[in-house]
Amino acid sequence: MVKALFPLTLKEASVKRRGKTLAGPIDLALNRDGITIVMGPNGAGKTTLLRMMHGIDRLSTGSVTWAVPDTVARAQQAFVFQTPVILRRTVLENLAYPLHLIGMAKKEAEKRALQACADIGLSGHEGLRATRLSGGEKQKLALARALIRNPQVLFLDEPCANLDGPSTREIEALLNQAKLRDTGIIMSTHSIGQAQRLANTVIFMHKGALVEHSPSSVFFETPQTPQATAFLKGDILE
Repeated sequence: MVKALFPLTLKEASVKRRGKTLAGPIDLALNRDGITIVMGPNGAGKTTLLRMMHGIDRLSTGSVTWAVPDTVARAQQAFVFQTPVILRRTVLENLAYPLHLIGMAKKEAEKRALQACADIGLSGHEGLRATRLSGGEKQKLALARALIRNPQVLFLDEPCANLDGPSTREIEALLNQAKLRDTGIIMSTHSIGQAQRLANTVIFMHKGALVEHSPSSVFFETPQTPQATAFLKGDILE
């Protein structure tokens, strides 16, 4: 049985580049709580926070720890970038690739990839070069590929930033399905509407600092800081 990864704990965690602090120092404890949305204006440190949690960015100070050793935690995570990383292979090969990496038999991997293809509405496109897909289709493919191994935690960095309404709706449906399967989702977004639709918990960032961390109902109804209040009103934060 796979041990639970949570809680995720950050202690005085920060990332600095060329003398500039991109995020931190941050103290935070996260439990598996459906969908956690990271919000804030441009340059707030949202992406850096996600990368810190996932282990992509090396910490300058502090620590990020899971309830299990890092090697175990990393194997149970996936990350979807704002611009989806698509392999120069067919749609089916993109989906089967993570399964091959963990040693799954070719026949079983293909079966699961075919099902995933159907789940994202790309049946009939299995043999198409993935690079020929539309932007929305590429993002759905990247998301399905991240979820095909049933990770305990999924990180997403602004996955709908460049998508139209119908594509955004499809991505959100896939995320809600993943939540029902008990995948913990930690995702950044600029969209207040999207956060209101999806979030169980909100983390609000400003100038690299964690300003608020609260249940979504509290954050949207009674924000606790002037920065969050101004952001929700649509004001420009200096």
